[in-house]
Amino acid sequence: MVLLPDAIVPVAAPARRVTQVTLGIDACHPAERPIDFAFDAARVRGVRLHAVHAWELPSCAAGLPFGIPEEDRATWEDHEVQLLADALRPWRVKYLRVPVLEDVVRLDPAHALLHHAEGAALLVVGRGSGGDAGFVQALLREARCPVAIVPEA
Repeated sequence: MVLLPDAIVPVAAPARRVTQVTLGIDACHPAERPIDFAFDAARVRGVRLHAVHAWELPSCAAGLPFGIPEEDRATWEDHEVQLLADALRPWRVKYLRVPVLEDVVRLDPAHALLHHAEGAALLVVGRGSGGDAGFVQALLREARCPVAIVPEA
């Protein structure tokens, strides 16, 4: 029997606990295929769906001379929250056993999704016919979890 002095035994990193599938959703223009794909992915994995809708202030807010009154900001945000709830309602009925966390954030979509997808089993976004190539590339380059790009049509 030969003993190796100071043998180094690699220790496997502990498996990270996956608790969600993250869905990037434009609640103003929800696309059915990515939403359905994300709900089904959460169902199969037995985890919650974290739906993230990023929004920006309306262009009229930039012209306000003294900043944005809190009442106006709250009204706009409430509207975005309602849009997200309405967009997800049919899938909440279809996938009754999938718990859903709805998140409305005032950030650009890429930063919002990258932040909220930390620890996710999967990040799901839709891909339309134009204009979002840079957004998708940023997610693919920087996400710390698998990314599913689901065609919207």
